Amino acid sequence: MRRLTHLWQSSLTAQLLSWMLVALFVSQAIALALLWNYLQADLRTSARTEIGNRAAAVARLFEAAPPEFRGDLIRISSTMSSRFWVSEGDPLTLEAWVQRAFAEFEIPLSQLLQDADGGPDLDRLTLDADPHYFLKGADWTTPSAAQGDLSASARHIDFANRNGAGVIVPLETGQLLNAAYYKAIPPSLWQTHLPVSLTITAILVSMVGVLTIRRLARPLRDLTKAAETLGRGEAVAPLAERGPEDIRRMTIAFNSMQERLHRFVADRTRMLGAIGHDLRTPLTTLRLRAELVEDAELQERMLDTISEMQVMTESTLSIAQQETNTEPTRSIDLSALVESVCDDLAELGHPVRFHPSDRLTYRCRPEGLRRVIRNLVENAVRYAGAAEVRLISDPRSVTIFVDDDGPGIPLELSEEVFAPFFRLEESRSRETGGTGLGLSIARAIARQHGGDIHLSPRDPGLRAAIVLPT
Repeated sequence: MRRLTHLWQSSLTAQLLSWMLVALFVSQAIALALLWNYLQADLRTSARTEIGNRAAAVARLFEAAPPEFRGDLIRISSTMSSRFWVSEGDPLTLEAWVQRAFAEFEIPLSQLLQDADGGPDLDRLTLDADPHYFLKGADWTTPSAAQGDLSASARHIDFANRNGAGVIVPLETGQLLNAAYYKAIPPSLWQTHLPVSLTITAILVSMVGVLTIRRLARPLRDLTKAAETLGRGEAVAPLAERGPEDIRRMTIAFNSMQERLHRFVADRTRMLGAIGHDLRTPLTTLRLRAELVEDAELQERMLDTISEMQVMTESTLSIAQQETNTEPTRSIDLSALVESVCDDLAELGHPVRFHPSDRLTYRCRPEGLRRVIRNLVENAVRYAGAAEVRLISDPRSVTIFVDDDGPGIPLELSEEVFAPFFRLEESRSRETGGTGLGLSIARAIARQHGGDIHLSPRDPGLRAAIVLPT
């Protein structure tokens, strides 16, 4: 059931095809339900007309035939759904006549035709009811307008809930020709050939529908894949503009959007690079001039300020370079990557603990992701003294948790710390070596992978979560 629900939610083909089949079945069911009563009435009228006309023809043949052939004529006039017999004197009561008709239908047709070696169809009894069913709805009726060949003295009978009809025709010999017709009409549409017909129709509609919907959905799948790839920061070749007009225009819009995004990022990167490059020259000049200051304390303060400006300039260039990073995307063992970062820091003497996890193949830019993990782990070690790292995956995402037991950060600042050059005034201040760009760069890299970084408080400490889409 879960698989069907997942297929329904994730597949455009399944949803469209399901609604097509629902519409087909509902429309057919409504139409046939409205026509079913008329169809039953037409079948019964046709049966009564047939048995009346046949009774009239048999009566004429019986009266014209020599006496020695009349018995054989009556026998060979019977069919799988009709029986004929001749009775003497006045007609029997309605109940007695219906019981006699039932008895006639119990005689196999092969016996009536004197063909004991008949095939299975002739040996099979046509009767699928019982005497009590034959008596249901039994009544004398009036002839239909189509039975004009019968004499006015003929009497008509309905029985077996109007699935059977009978005619009593007076003969010139003073005898009575009795004709009975019985063929059960299914009481429900679903007991007819309708289910088979609808099934065949549904299969044909499904085949045509699947081919058509897949043809329409293929450009949408390509567009979805391209959007996911673009969201991960990878280069995407322009999509082929094909399919119906609406989908083709959507593809054109996506190609134009992608081109504008790349142009915007490139222009901004060039601007930042130019600013950073142009700032290097005046900073170098300031440093040279600061060297000439005779006041040692003032000189040191000036050099510290210049150094800080240089660090900020280099960090700005680093952000610009990161946004135009052309590192290729490839599949790696993400668990091994996280473990290697933790091992490298542990070898440097940092108390970092990694909780081992199963192998997890993931497509990413490994060096960029390594930088994100290292930044968060180093922050945890710097401000809390230790870090614990674990990797957890589910069908929709992969999350890397970096936990510490330090002082944490105020909840209201959990988003502000990602702003460029934002620094907390206490434990995470400039004196600790931070420039306020580490978290900003880390989040930029995570978002280039289609994910994000979230900070949440622990008791005590802070949890940093790198959430990546699968």
